[in-house]
Amino acid sequence: MKKIFFLGLLVLFSCKKNKTSENALELAGLKEPVEIVRDQWGINHIYANNQHDLFFAQGYAAAADRLFQFEIWRRQATGTVAEILGERELKRDIGTRLFQFRGDMETEMNHYHEDGVEIITAYTDGVNAYIDEVLQNPDSLPIEFKILDILPQKWTPEVVISRHQGLLGNINDELQIGRAVAKLGPQVTKKLFWLHPKDPDLTIDKKINKELLSQDILELYNAYRKSVKFAPEDIKPEYRGQEVADAFIESQYINRDSLSIGSNNWVVNGSRTKNGNTFMANDPHRTIAVPSLRYMAHLVAPGWNVIGGGEPEIPGISIGHNEYGTWGLTVFETDGEDLYVYELNPENPNQYKYQGAWVDMKTIQETIKIKGQKDTIVNLHYTQHGPVTLIDTKNHVAYAVRCAWLEPGGSPYLASLRMDQAKNWEEFREACNYSHIPGENMVWADKEGNIGWQAVGIAPIRRNFSGLVPVPGDGTYEWDGYLPIVEKPNDHNPDKGFIATANQNVTPTDYEHWDAIGFSWSDPYRGNRIEEVLSSKSDFTMEDFKALQTDYVSLPAKELVPLLNKITLDGTYQEAKTKLEDWNFTLNPNSIPAAIYVTWEDSLAEMMEDLVIPKEAKHIVTSLQLKTIIDFVSHPKIVFGSDTEGNRNELLKKSFQQAIDNLENRLGPDMEKWQYGQAKNKHVYIEHALGKVVNKAMRDTLFNLGPLPRGGSGTTPGSTGGNLNQSSGASFRMIVNTGDWDTAQATNGPGQSGNPESPFYSNLFEPWAKDQYFPVYYTKQKVDSIAVERKRFLPFDN
Repeated sequence: MKKIFFLGLLVLFSCKKNKTSENALELAGLKEPVEIVRDQWGINHIYANNQHDLFFAQGYAAAADRLFQFEIWRRQATGTVAEILGERELKRDIGTRLFQFRGDMETEMNHYHEDGVEIITAYTDGVNAYIDEVLQNPDSLPIEFKILDILPQKWTPEVVISRHQGLLGNINDELQIGRAVAKLGPQVTKKLFWLHPKDPDLTIDKKINKELLSQDILELYNAYRKSVKFAPEDIKPEYRGQEVADAFIESQYINRDSLSIGSNNWVVNGSRTKNGNTFMANDPHRTIAVPSLRYMAHLVAPGWNVIGGGEPEIPGISIGHNEYGTWGLTVFETDGEDLYVYELNPENPNQYKYQGAWVDMKTIQETIKIKGQKDTIVNLHYTQHGPVTLIDTKNHVAYAVRCAWLEPGGSPYLASLRMDQAKNWEEFREACNYSHIPGENMVWADKEGNIGWQAVGIAPIRRNFSGLVPVPGDGTYEWDGYLPIVEKPNDHNPDKGFIATANQNVTPTDYEHWDAIGFSWSDPYRGNRIEEVLSSKSDFTMEDFKALQTDYVSLPAKELVPLLNKITLDGTYQEAKTKLEDWNFTLNPNSIPAAIYVTWEDSLAEMMEDLVIPKEAKHIVTSLQLKTIIDFVSHPKIVFGSDTEGNRNELLKKSFQQAIDNLENRLGPDMEKWQYGQAKNKHVYIEHALGKVVNKAMRDTLFNLGPLPRGGSGTTPGSTGGNLNQSSGASFRMIVNTGDWDTAQATNGPGQSGNPESPFYSNLFEPWAKDQYFPVYYTKQKVDSIAVERKRFLPFDN
């Protein structure tokens, strides 16, 4: 009932656009008055008279919307989760502290902006101002605090610059490949991984005992990187419910492209648009969650007028526009991590061999509070390369992770502060030079008609090794510094009139610095489809770009479905095959052929993996990228026996029959009810962090959202991930016309707020699931026309 009431209130606000509520509040810490205007979609437009107050207000407003998310983020960033959840989170806290940035904070903050100390400190002061306010009346805390019986605690700049949730590197892939090489050798391993350039060196140095790579070497790294999960015993008894049995299908399909969590973006110049303006479109593909991963805001003060989306816990805007240009990002493969293996001194396990001598590890002692137990004291160890994740005293070996992101400037997205003030391509590209993490394709379009692309991300140079397998830490495998970011791949005003990236390899073939570029890339299908559409005409409109961001055409289907012509089927199997004959290869929610195809694609992949992955390595290589699978099917001589086509066709037949059997079991025998988008098939059902452990009434009416039907897959531009319940994809999208800033369009499902009792918690969920957009107004006149709330904040007068 609460959610219905607040949504009704939102509708009321929307209908009375010019009758906004006005409140004035004194805030200690402000220098001058600040106004925050909230529009009907939940975006805060912040108007300040100086830079300090602008970011103070951004921190205050973001904390007001996301306080529970902020508290969990703070605990993850500081290694204090065990304090509220007990011993099961001890290794997370150890890992957090092991990988904590411990450099000079003034240098660190000023890396992101020349006024970084003022901006980041003002932001955390604003967060703390809201925490002070809400703690004066604890009954007003979001309900999650009451359920867990905790209170929010204060922020410091160290929380903002934490790296714990960044897209950091490939260390788990590196260990996986190393283990595969240990079992299968380099050549067989290369066959299973889609690596390019095609022939990287996967040789494991003879000084490494390959058998020991099977240990849980990265346990502490992975513990601190995972999301926080709650158990029934964490919450007060009166809120508990039975843990949810699988009410909805969570992961029928494996996401075979682990690199697909990345994004699409493109910039198009006036030669390809109907109105002659440049456009930018961006849709990051990350976890689908409540609250939304991205948080939108509009920041206005002298020197600042920027709007768009970013991480809620950091100041500034990561994706958006100012009055000069617009920018977006996708992941660009940058290998900033390596696993080093050390020989330990049998007489002193705190010493490792480096350049022929025994060298002492550095040790830091930390005290960790654990709920219901005594404090635990832990020793954290470091080599000259980085944090030590495992010391094996029995075999006299240790392992450490070298992390480029532990250098100053490694906090994800914070360098966008410099981009927020760029006035042209040259200034934007200079700002890119400070963007160390993650590796990204930054694109730019401006009102003067220019478009550009600059790959960013701190990039170690490896002269004598690939970075794809563990290496000895004895000094024979060292980085040769970092490649200057402006020397990474880039382009400016290309003749074709557009630039597009989608995590595929867009590095030019004549590029000269491949020793600073990684080898693992996303499947090319999203990128190829975007390129196909953008090359097709020269009169694109905003509506065309919205259609492309939500495009569900499957290029893998175009390759695979024709192969079914080579097999003979009967009965229900033939009927299902017939459904694919005139299909347009589009994975629409109401499509029966889409359901048949996607289920078959998965069955085909499973059977191909069973055939190709050697038995002794199946626990290591659990899946293959779809590009690899399609290559094997399209070129059967690679993997099939002497009767090449016959064996391939038999696999096609068996996998198709298995797919139809699966659909019958899941959706029933009536093929006319096999629509792709439905609760038992492709859908979205979002669980709040506490959604599994609270009682059913709270779960169904307050916390969890859905199910709603979805279309697409992880290989379509409208990316919806590789499982039946969409767990990744684009919750936030933005498209900007540089000729009229008020015509920008966006999505940000399920809503701006993380408070389940807010009208902005789920107001954008259903429109997002239906691929609908809302306008992102920029001028004050337009913003005022759709305001539903107006707040004035005044400096506190003692």
